[in-house]
Amino acid sequence: MTDVLAPVSSSESPESRRDIGFAVGIVLILAVLFLPIPPFLIDMGLALSIALSVLILMVALWIQKPLDFSSFPTILLIATMLRLSLNIATTRVILADGNEGLNAAGYIINGFSQFVMSGDFVIGLIVFMILVTVNFLVITKGATRIAEVGARFTLDAIPGKQMAIDADLNAGLIDDKEAQRRRAELEEESSFFGAMDGASKFVRGDAIAGLIITAVNILGGIIIGVTRHDMSAADAADIFTKLSVGDGLVSQIPALIVSLAAGLLVSKGGTRGSADKAVLGQLGGYPRALFVAAILMGIFALMPGLPLIPFALLAGVLGFVGYIIPKRIAARQQAADAVAEQQKAIAQAEQKDSVKESLKTSEIELVLGKQLSAKLMANHGELSRRVAKMRRKFAEQYGFVVPDIRVTDNLVLDPKSYQIKIHGTIVAMHQIRVGELLVIPNSEEKLPFPADETKEPAFGMPAFWVPIAYREDLKRQGLIPAENETVILTHLSEVIRNNLPQLLSYKDMRNLFDRLEPEYRKLLEDIVPAHTSYSGLQAVLKLLLSERVSIRNLHLILEAVAEIVPHVRRSEQVAEHVRMRIAQQICGDLSEGGPLNVLRLGNRWDLAFHQSLKRDAKGDVIEFDIEPQLVEEFGQEVSTAIKKHMKAGKRFAIVAAPDARPYVRMIVERMFPNLPILSHLEIARGAEINALGSVS
Repeated sequence: MTDVLAPVSSSESPESRRDIGFAVGIVLILAVLFLPIPPFLIDMGLALSIALSVLILMVALWIQKPLDFSSFPTILLIATMLRLSLNIATTRVILADGNEGLNAAGYIINGFSQFVMSGDFVIGLIVFMILVTVNFLVITKGATRIAEVGARFTLDAIPGKQMAIDADLNAGLIDDKEAQRRRAELEEESSFFGAMDGASKFVRGDAIAGLIITAVNILGGIIIGVTRHDMSAADAADIFTKLSVGDGLVSQIPALIVSLAAGLLVSKGGTRGSADKAVLGQLGGYPRALFVAAILMGIFALMPGLPLIPFALLAGVLGFVGYIIPKRIAARQQAADAVAEQQKAIAQAEQKDSVKESLKTSEIELVLGKQLSAKLMANHGELSRRVAKMRRKFAEQYGFVVPDIRVTDNLVLDPKSYQIKIHGTIVAMHQIRVGELLVIPNSEEKLPFPADETKEPAFGMPAFWVPIAYREDLKRQGLIPAENETVILTHLSEVIRNNLPQLLSYKDMRNLFDRLEPEYRKLLEDIVPAHTSYSGLQAVLKLLLSERVSIRNLHLILEAVAEIVPHVRRSEQVAEHVRMRIAQQICGDLSEGGPLNVLRLGNRWDLAFHQSLKRDAKGDVIEFDIEPQLVEEFGQEVSTAIKKHMKAGKRFAIVAAPDARPYVRMIVERMFPNLPILSHLEIARGAEINALGSVS
C-alpha cells in the first residue's frame, strides 16, 4: 500500500500547492465580506492593498508591450474585490466601535486621517472629493475610452492580420511554428483588449462605491453615535467623519494608483519598451524642443513678479539635457556602427572560409599574376574607377548593367600573365611585358626603336612591345602607346562584348522589366504567359546581344515581340522580326552618324543560299542543306573580301537576303566573330548606303 501511495503524495508539485494557496486567498477575501475581523488584521489588509497597487503600477511601467501584462484584468478584479471587502470590514468596525476613538478601526486609517487631513475632517473631505473626481472623471474615464476604442480596432483588424500571416507563410517568409505563434499572439491581443474594455468598468465602479461607502459611513456613524452612544452631534460628526474620510483615503489612494496603471497599460498602444524608455526617450529625442523650452523658462525667470530660482533652475536643466543628448546619441550611434562593422567583418570572414563560399563563382573575374598584381594594385583606386567607367559605358551602349568585375591575384599563375574568367571558366589569357608599352604600328614598316613583335590581345592585330623610356619618341612619331592597364582593360572589354548573352541573367532581365513604365508592364502581362514565357523573352534578348545589338530600347523590342509571338514561337524567328523593327537603331549604331558601309553578296551566292533552304508547306525554313564544297568556296571568297576592306580601316556590314542572313552569319562568325551581318529588311528607311562591293 505504501508503494502505491508514495508516488501520489510526491506528485504534489509547488505549482499545485500554489494553486491551492491562491484559491484560499480568494476565499479569505470573500470571508472578509461577512466575518468581523480585528483592527490588526484590517491594518494588514490595508497595507497589502497599498503594496499590491504599487506593485501593479511598477509592472505596468516596466513591461515591454501590453500583452506582457495580459493578466491585468484578472489582477484588477482581485485588487478591486480586496479593497471593497476591506471597505466593508472597516465600515463594520467604524460603525460598531467608532465611539472608542480614532484608533478604533486600526492605526493605518488614523494615520491617514492625521497625515492627510492635518486633524481637520473638512480638509480631509475636500481632499477625498478631489481624489474621487480625479480618479473617476479623468484617469478612469480616459482609460475606459482608450480600452473601448482599442478593443474595437483590434477586433476589426483581426481579418487583415490573419491574411498577412497567411501571406507571409505562403511566401516562405515564416515557418509553421512562427505562424502559429503569431496567430496565438493575435488571439491573446484581441482577448486582452476586450477584457480591458470590461475591466476598466471595475475601476469606475470602485470609485463610485468608495464615494457611497464614505457618505454612508459618515451619516450612519453620526446617527449611531448620537442615538446609541449618547454622543453630541459635534463629537459624533468629528470622530466618524475623520474615520470615514480616513477609510476613504486609504481605499482611494490604491484605487488611484491602479487606475493610473490601467491608463498606462492601455495607452501604451504600439509603443515598445518600458514606459521610462518610451516616454523619456521620445521626449528627449528632440534637442531643439528642449532648447526652446529652456529659453521659454529663462524668459519666465526674468519676468517681474515671477520667482527666479524655479524657472532659472528648469531652464538650466533643460538646456544641459538638450546639449548633452545629441552627444550621447552620436556616441551611441558610433558604438552601434562599430559593433555592426565588427559583426559584418566576422560574418564575411566566416562566409569566406565556408565551404559554400567555395562553390560560388564570379560572373566576371580578372585574375592577375603576382608581378602584374603588384604593379596594378599599387594604384587600385584608378583601376576601380576605370572598371566602373567601363561598366557604365556598357550599360549605356547595350541597355543592361554587366555584373561586377572581380579582380583577384593567383600565385600559381605566371607572374606576368592574366586570365579573364566568365562564370568561373577561363575564356582569355595573355602574357604582357610589365613596365613596357604596347604599340600598334601604322604601317608594316618596323619601328626605329628596340621592339619585340607580338599580337594585340583584344583584336589579334600585329603590335610591338617597346620600353617605356621611348614614350615621348613614340608620340612624336604619331603612335599611341598603351600601358599595361590599358591593354588589360581593352582586352577585358572585348571579352565582355563577346560574352554579352552569357552575362544577361534571368534576374537582370526581370530587373529591366520592373523598371518599365506601367503601360509596358501591362503589355508584358498580355504577352506572358499567354503567348510566351520569360525564358522565351530572355532567349530573344540573348540572340540580339550575341550579335552585339543593343537592348536599350526595351519598349520597342516588347512591341515587336507582341506583334509576332501570337503567330511564331521559335526564338530565332522572333529575334529576326525584332531586328527588322529596330532597324533604325541597328543602322544608326553601325554608321555612327555617317554613311552605312555595306558589302553585298553576289548573285551567285544569293542563289546558292536560296536553293539550300528547305521549306515546309507553310513556307517556313526547316532545314539548311548546302554542299560542303560551296561552304568552303564561300568562306574563302568572303574572307578575301573582308580582309581587303578591313585593311582600309572602315567599319562595314555584310548584307544578305532575310531568309539566308542567319546562315550567312553562321559561316562568317567562325572567321570574323565581330562582323555584323544584316538583311535587306534591316536597312533603315532613309539610311545613307555606301556599297563597298560584293562577294562574287
